[in-house]
Amino acid sequence: MSELRRVPDLWRRLDVTVRDLPPALLLAVASLVPALHNRGTQLGDLPGRPMDALAVVVIALECLPLAVRRRWPAACLALVSIGFAVDQLRGYHLVAGAALPIAVLSAAAHLERFRRTALVVASVAYVPLAVALDRRGSTEGVLGFVTFYLALTLAGGIGAWLRTTRASEAQRRRHVAEATRAAERTRIAGELHDIVTHHVTAMVVQAEAARYLTGDPERLDQSLTAITDTGRRAITDLRQLLDLLNPDHGTEPRTPPVGEVHALVAQARQAGQPVEFTEDGSPAALTGGAEVAAYRVVQEALTNALKHAHGHRTTVRVHHGNAETTVAVDTEGPGRHPVTPGGSGRGLVGLRERVGVLGGEFSAGRRDDGGFAVRARIPTGSQS
Repeated sequence: MSELRRVPDLWRRLDVTVRDLPPALLLAVASLVPALHNRGTQLGDLPGRPMDALAVVVIALECLPLAVRRRWPAACLALVSIGFAVDQLRGYHLVAGAALPIAVLSAAAHLERFRRTALVVASVAYVPLAVALDRRGSTEGVLGFVTFYLALTLAGGIGAWLRTTRASEAQRRRHVAEATRAAERTRIAGELHDIVTHHVTAMVVQAEAARYLTGDPERLDQSLTAITDTGRRAITDLRQLLDLLNPDHGTEPRTPPVGEVHALVAQARQAGQPVEFTEDGSPAALTGGAEVAAYRVVQEALTNALKHAHGHRTTVRVHHGNAETTVAVDTEGPGRHPVTPGGSGRGLVGLRERVGVLGGEFSAGRRDDGGFAVRARIPTGSQS
């Protein structure tokens, strides 16, 4: 069964000419069947003529070009039109005449350049054919010739519609691919911001504090050890993120569980930030992106506390409810000597988007007493 499933894929991988050749050969063989002689298109309704050597040439001229109808549609239309004209003028009335509407449709659908010119030339060439048939005693009349021309025009219209549909689908796929790439770049940029900003901020704060510990070797060694540990964690997180760029790697980053918030708190404390942490309830078994969002909210809030309110008390509260997780981070007023002033605000914007996508609510702003408060309500998608 697996081999049978591979057949369509193998067929699509073949050259387009190879794929178009079987229908062309089938039409040629059908035209050679004696029972089908004079059963084809009879434009002009001239008396039938028996098969001869020229009829075989006409069959080849009408049918075989269909093998290149997508690769060289203009050449296909020209050759088939010549074969069709000889077919009707000689009165063979071959089944191969069905190749003409196919050639017209293919030219309208696949011709890249001079498409309208080719179709106009074919239309103009139809007039001498109609006149020649009429002089040979055709009983078709103007109405019959016009009807046949309109049928060919319909085939051309179908080809044009197929071409437009194919172009629209290709454009839609390009837009989807561009949007996917943009979303992926935005996601990776957000992950890089969260990881790099947090770890580097902690290292900067720890290094700044180490300046004043030269007289206390034991505390200096602890501070340098904390810097080393933070750097190693940064390298580990960056490696995991960069693995996402590997085609053989999965498409989703490692999900940091809410339990790792303890590690964030411990890291902030190592950097000299007094942090109080409380956690109520138990995380849902399957929280999806909610767990990542809660982790990132705490991470960004502690990073901003280190940057703008170093040394001031920060309170982190995580509550796991029936169908949502709430995060509250409060930091007292900013310190007098912030280590890294300013900020892009990208982290808070990214958090608002991340929480919003999950159907939650996010807010961040200054309190009346000068402190800073971060609040997030994140649906977990589960009911207890």
